[in-house]
Amino acid sequence: MERCIQIKKRIRTQAAVAAIAVLAVCLPVSGCSVQGNLEDAYSFQERTPQNDLSSEEGSRAKAFASDLCVVEDESLFSDNSISSEAAALFSIDDSSVLFSKNAFETLYPASITKVMTALIAIKYGNLSDQVTVTDSAVITEQGATLCNIKPGDRLTLEQLLYGLMLPSGNDAGAAIAQHMAGSDEAFSQMMNQEAKRLGATGTHFVNAHGLNSADHYTTAYDLYLIFNEALKYEKFRDVIKTTSYYAEYENSAGEKVSQTWKGGNWYMTGERDTPSGLTVFGGKTGTTNAAGYCLIMGSQDNNGKEYISVVLKADSRPGLYENMTNLIHKIVD
Repeated sequence: MERCIQIKKRIRTQAAVAAIAVLAVCLPVSGCSVQGNLEDAYSFQERTPQNDLSSEEGSRAKAFASDLCVVEDESLFSDNSISSEAAALFSIDDSSVLFSKNAFETLYPASITKVMTALIAIKYGNLSDQVTVTDSAVITEQGATLCNIKPGDRLTLEQLLYGLMLPSGNDAGAAIAQHMAGSDEAFSQMMNQEAKRLGATGTHFVNAHGLNSADHYTTAYDLYLIFNEALKYEKFRDVIKTTSYYAEYENSAGEKVSQTWKGGNWYMTGERDTPSGLTVFGGKTGTTNAAGYCLIMGSQDNNGKEYISVVLKADSRPGLYENMTNLIHKIVD
């Protein structure tokens, strides 16, 4: 049986700082499948972080990390109410860590991958571009979520962004990748380059949607870095706060096609109550058999302070929201 990689506690802080230091030196010049066994589903080649920093690199890393959360000692956050494989809670405003469990363990992200896809589309794409859907957007994997676009359909990149994030359309992810980079592989290179730029060194993407692959993985901490970057863009915030989107476009015959795409975050759809004193302003769910049930999201307290919370590999959808509720309760308790 393939084994999970556990990044040892004693190197976690150094690994994060080392990644940021490398980034600071360089600055001047990543779906739904229901197949396979859920247990012991990970197979990653072990990677040893480089922990030795020169004094100059260390000072640059400290400066670069001044507005980022740094996990120092997870033993401070023991909590039996958090049963998922990994979970973390970060304050955007004061860069504090309110909770962390296995934040540096490499895990499958499922459709949380699409946060990076959306970031690339918004940051480097032109949302008014007209995109013609190609055969590469056809997803046949059993259980995969789709926004039901077809080859020959003509949509804007902005419409595809909503099709990507609300119904979690794997086909929209493939269409975005093809339009922006010519192939899923080339787009994945863009995703990995962006991950490195953000210091997300425990991440490797091989597709734009999150359908399972042994070489497609990340960590809870890296997802915080990616989501934190995405929140800097108003368009990303607009998309993730939307619960329903009406899209009208043309098919290959020039006929009008319309769809209404809906989001699946239970806090935003009213299927789960948000703790008193908090408002969930958006996020992204993800589920595959190997990844379990996952969710990253942004919340705001009554004072306007914002937080990023992430739960990875919960054992069920109700269990995912139970874990997330227990996690974000720490903001107001």
